[in-house]
Amino acid sequence: MLVELLRGLKTTFKMMIDKPVTIQYPEEKRPVRPRYRGKHELKRYDNGLEKCIGCALCAAACPADAIFVEASENTDEERYSPGDRYASTYEINFLRCIYCGYCEDACPTEAIVLEHEYDVNFTNRLDAIFPKEKLMVAVPSDGKSTPQETKPGTFTRSIPNMENPKDY
Repeated sequence: MLVELLRGLKTTFKMMIDKPVTIQYPEEKRPVRPRYRGKHELKRYDNGLEKCIGCALCAAACPADAIFVEASENTDEERYSPGDRYASTYEINFLRCIYCGYCEDACPTEAIVLEHEYDVNFTNRLDAIFPKEKLMVAVPSDGKSTPQETKPGTFTRSIPNMENPKDY
């Protein structure tokens, strides 16, 4: 009985001198693991154009049906992305999202990325639907905001010459 009491006191004193594991959350944020998948972000190129081309492959890959993408055509007067199309509407419903990362894997331009931010909160259901404006990262310091005006023919896609097999 005395041995058990001394063993318990030893454990108590050992815990008193150990560093506490409690983190004061709002003031002090806990570091996350490198592979952690948190809040989504839509990325931009260095010149300020959006990487998302509105292909909706992320929405097709999402098992929870949390992503909605609507595409529109780019013009030389209003250019949002370097491709022919851009995502005019991009929404993620965070109440449905299961943070699986399939959207990130399906994106051909690496536009959608699950970053390390875990502080996503909302007070009602409508606030849980994040539109494109809340997901898009800020314009780089040396870039221009979208829509940009471009010179005609800058972003045309050339069709390979079918007569010359070297072009394939």
